Amino acid sequence: MKHHANLSIVIPAYNEGENLQEILPGFIAKCNTENWNIIVVNDGSDDDTLKILSDYITEDNFTFISHKLNRGYGAAIKSGINICDTEYVISVDADGQHRIEDVENLYKKMLETNADLVVGSRKGAKNTGNFRKFGKWIIRILAKMLMPVPIHDINSGMKIYRTELVKKYIGMTPDTMSFSDIITLIFISYKYYVIEEPINVQKRISGKSKIRLETAFQTVIEIINIVILFNPAKIFLPISIICIIVGLIIGIPILIAGNGVSTGSLLAIFSGVLFFLLGLIAEQLSMIRRNRDK
Repeated sequence: MKHHANLSIVIPAYNEGENLQEILPGFIAKCNTENWNIIVVNDGSDDDTLKILSDYITEDNFTFISHKLNRGYGAAIKSGINICDTEYVISVDADGQHRIEDVENLYKKMLETNADLVVGSRKGAKNTGNFRKFGKWIIRILAKMLMPVPIHDINSGMKIYRTELVKKYIGMTPDTMSFSDIITLIFISYKYYVIEEPINVQKRISGKSKIRLETAFQTVIEIINIVILFNPAKIFLPISIICIIVGLIIGIPILIAGNGVSTGSLLAIFSGVLFFLLGLIAEQLSMIRRNRDK
């Protein structure tokens, strides 16, 4: 790979051999013209992905790495980013849904705006199933309830980053499909300049999507984890208030009736106070972490 390139394209691939045969010639040709690097991460595929990638090894701006086992979508992206030596890096899915034209558009947007992260927005895309649309809507609503999120499509797989910044924070991200959501929320939480730009999403060329119902659950858990990390009061304070209110609702009528203090109400109120104190401690730890990472 040439070392004076300014952009690297990272493509995570798990059993995407047929799709790679279709997309790689166009991507490699564009990278050779623009002097961009292209890095494909074979994430433990058991089809002909490795053989297909080996056919392109003589290309100047092309390289690939292989995981011995399937480690996950996020892990594959992280492996690709870690070997980048360019100023910018963009992630692109291997299923044929992302176009090389949009790589160029997002790169231009990055340079024009001096952004730290540009998200390829699929807002209004027509080729997404209703089930996936609903799952994305739930994730988006949850994220916006828990923290300020100025981006519509937080889980888009096509994003361009400043390499120095994304390398700094990928250790905080999961190895799963929820990588896309979490890295966006991390950039937003650290007050980096994050914008989105519309992209045209194509239908998957062949094969089936790796996204399952459990992917949505994993993403929800990871979002809650990242909110606790950056803004724990959003989690602990509502729980504290709910516990105290429930305790009072249960306890006051019993107390007025002259039956003493309810054990259940005391437990609920005590739990509320405990959650409040835990929230204060977590908020202090979060502030220390944010100041340290600036």
